[in-house]
Amino acid sequence: MHPLRLKILEEWRGLPQTVEKRDRCAAVGDILQKLMPKLGLSEMVAEEQVREAWSGLVGDFLSRHAAPCGLSGGVLSIQVLQPSVRYELERHWKPKILAKLQERFGKKAIREIKFRLS
Repeated sequence: MHPLRLKILEEWRGLPQTVEKRDRCAAVGDILQKLMPKLGLSEMVAEEQVREAWSGLVGDFLSRHAAPCGLSGGVLSIQVLQPSVRYELERHWKPKILAKLQERFGKKAIREIKFRLS
């Protein structure tokens, strides 16, 4: 409170006015939720979640030949071992994989997929 206001209240009530301090305590989880996007850590968490879910989303064969290697700005990079697998992924599987990823993690988290040979 403003000091002048405190003085006026003291005079009007005839008692000294005490200042109530706000409780600035907050749950750590709430603070981290606000802080993580500012530090760029939310993408790192999403990238780790994508890696964990990859095998279940694409199946055994594809998970042995391709794996997520980075997520930046909504673009998920997939490292592929063989050119023939990359061709199949680009040509036939890309829309299906993208739809599954967006259904699970949201359209803002993963907007696009790019395949690259290792």
